[in-house]
Amino acid sequence: MLRWHRPLMLFAGTMAVLAVATTAAWIVDDRTLDGMPIWAKPTKFAISFVLYSFTWAWLLSLSPRGRRWSGWAGTVLAVAGLTEVVLIVFQAARVERSHFNFATPLDTTIYMIMASTITALMVANIVAAVAVLIDRPGDRPLAWSLWSGLIISTLGLASGILMTMPTAGQDPAFGIVGAHTVGVPDGGPGLPALGWSTVGGDLRVPHFVGMHALQLLPLLALALTALAGRVPALRHEVVRARLVAIGGGLYGGVFALTVWQALRGQSVVKPDGLTLAVLAALLVAALTAVLATALAAARLPRTDPAEERSAS
Repeated sequence: MLRWHRPLMLFAGTMAVLAVATTAAWIVDDRTLDGMPIWAKPTKFAISFVLYSFTWAWLLSLSPRGRRWSGWAGTVLAVAGLTEVVLIVFQAARVERSHFNFATPLDTTIYMIMASTITALMVANIVAAVAVLIDRPGDRPLAWSLWSGLIISTLGLASGILMTMPTAGQDPAFGIVGAHTVGVPDGGPGLPALGWSTVGGDLRVPHFVGMHALQLLPLLALALTALAGRVPALRHEVVRARLVAIGGGLYGGVFALTVWQALRGQSVVKPDGLTLAVLAALLVAALTAVLATALAAARLPRTDPAEERSAS
């Protein structure tokens, strides 16, 4: 790990320390903003960036060529992420909104800087993704998990743009343009710690779900590889690749469903019949595909000839 992308690993370590510090501040400081403890948001961002930067440091280490431009993309990810979190912490200490805030010239400047850093983060994310995918690291299951994880995580980042749109009745003269929630004002009843609205749509849900596809889908590929020693069918690379593809399709479908649900002004904890029907259809489709893969795997030889050739 010490040889992984150093700026990203340093950023991950810094965010881990910050997460501990802001959690402690959360415990001792009872001030709130929009119904949430002021240190909740910095803590959530710090934890999220620990996972995000650590994963990217690992992904860039898989590149056998070590392209200079992919290294620069990783550095941009670290610098942009650090800038974002520093400004969030600064605004939390002032008990001011960090996002959508045009109340004063200082707040406007901070928000515009954050808009620039998130744009840089998105561009660097795409550049780094291209670098990783060109090199095709690992076997097919891992490659499929990276393809799907990188695409969904990029869409998850991009979904944040939906929060910047002015909501009905908002007037820039009052200093706030944009919102996390749909159909209800920000700051209403929400889930503990997360703050996601329990009475209306919340665009933070798909933003979170999409971004972390980059961690969860490669974990699925690695888990299937680890199980291959105990489950004969999983010894075939093609079987694991199909299962990863099914997992990526299901994850992408759930991400799209959360976007649709939020835009309809519906809380993630109060889905209606239509939302549940779509979710059920996704699960049935995924389960059917898994069963079809299992039946196909039963007809394969006990060992994977391709893997035997590569091992020899």
